[in-house]
Amino acid sequence: MPRWLSLPPLIVLAFLLVLPVMSLGGAWLSFDAQALDVLRQMAQTVLPEYTATSLVLCLAVAAGVAAVGMLTACAVTLFDFPGRRSFEWALLLPLAMPAYVVAYAYTDFLQFSGPLQVWLRESFGLRGRVFPEVRNTAGAVWVFTFSLYPYVYLLARTALSERAAQLMEAARLLGAPLGRRVREVALPLARPAVAAGVALALMETLADFGVASYFGIQTFTAGIYKAWLAMDNRLAAAQLATMLLVTVGLLLWLEHRAQRRMRFASLRGQRAGSQEAQPVRLRGGAALLAVLICLLPILAGFVLPVLFMLRPLVGGWDELPWHMFVQWSLNSVRLAGLSAVLATALALMLALAVRTRPGAVTRTTAQLASLGYAVPGAVIVVGLLLPVGWLQAVWPQTSVGYWITATALGIVWAYLVRFTAVALQSVQSGYARIPASLDDSARMLGTTGLALAVRVHAPLLRRATLAALLLVFVDVMKELPATLVLRPFNSDTLAVVTYQLARDERLGEAALPALTLVLVGLIPVILLSRTLRSR
Repeated sequence: MPRWLSLPPLIVLAFLLVLPVMSLGGAWLSFDAQALDVLRQMAQTVLPEYTATSLVLCLAVAAGVAAVGMLTACAVTLFDFPGRRSFEWALLLPLAMPAYVVAYAYTDFLQFSGPLQVWLRESFGLRGRVFPEVRNTAGAVWVFTFSLYPYVYLLARTALSERAAQLMEAARLLGAPLGRRVREVALPLARPAVAAGVALALMETLADFGVASYFGIQTFTAGIYKAWLAMDNRLAAAQLATMLLVTVGLLLWLEHRAQRRMRFASLRGQRAGSQEAQPVRLRGGAALLAVLICLLPILAGFVLPVLFMLRPLVGGWDELPWHMFVQWSLNSVRLAGLSAVLATALALMLALAVRTRPGAVTRTTAQLASLGYAVPGAVIVVGLLLPVGWLQAVWPQTSVGYWITATALGIVWAYLVRFTAVALQSVQSGYARIPASLDDSARMLGTTGLALAVRVHAPLLRRATLAALLLVFVDVMKELPATLVLRPFNSDTLAVVTYQLARDERLGEAALPALTLVLVGLIPVILLSRTLRSR
């Protein structure tokens, strides 16, 4: 095998990918009187608010995404009604909308000076505020619920599509009415999938910075940035980041536990088009209710935010900074393209090592790389900058701080820590479809090592590799927390500019980069919907 697949390079790679987490743990090893005083001050001032706000937000978002995702998954899987086939893929559209873009769109349209309240006051002679303030915890719950419910919808739909129709039909033959069939057959069947989807949605909620910062919500992520950038207190930021990381680790464990329970026997010998496997046909009011259940999340999570952002875009078309938009786009494409290529190359190397050199080291390295996506961007930023500060304190003449913060090295490193897992999952799914007998046949014909990967694996992994490149590219384009801190000078991206313009209440100018991010996000959604519809 090639030397770059030997144990030392894999160990170095694992170290680089887990360095942010290790540095946070190292910050607690130097726990002294000063660290204790900082922790005590936070416990007396901001920590209770961070904890309470994050807990309320997570509980409300969990209930919202579970309800919306489960209802929509049951509707399109268990029942047949007009437009069902279209709703199956349209319910995935909110995945293309970054949560902070949805927040900006609703704020621009519904705030006191927004077009809706202005029209109501002028038309009906009203005074003062017509609607309550949008930028609060309730508004954030609305945004996260309709931006993240596709996680629950996708997993619940997959679980229900495997066995639900057949088991529902068996329950009907035993005399169970429709309500009991849904309650006692479909819902328990999808419970592990719903739990896994809720865990994923909560990880995204805790990792969010754009919505929390714009709405003024005191969450852990907002507190980390405030401690690091505003208070210049690295120790407080490290302590908050560790608490957030522990919470995310718990959610990741719950998600893995739920995924392990999502095991269903395959139905061999059953005809796909048999009457027993067909969903229940709805008519009249029941069909209308199913249509509304599927239509409302699409409107709230995609259609309305896009329309709200198009209004200021069309109104201020002549004043848009087109020359700056080209530069922002080039910066985003450059960083996203470089990160996608490097992350996919690392994923191919790790997947090949796991396949050809199975062992504890290769499996552990792949597992460590897979954990990166669960680490919030704010935690990665703190974890990367802490060692830089320690190194500069010991060796003031070093230029490591310059290379990490003033060039693309730091931000690309953060992207690789976070998004190599996305590429690795796609590549490993491709390897899972390549029989091991092909490797044995190639070795018998004299093809081993790197030639095996190039001549046998590469042609069969072409689609998986392209999917990995595309997914990482889109995720990097939309990434805000890490980019906001680690981007090089004069290298604003579309995500950063959208946040800065919206923060300055220049939502009309923010509409152009925001909608560009939405268009980019539609690409993997379209590919995912095509995959789900194909047999």
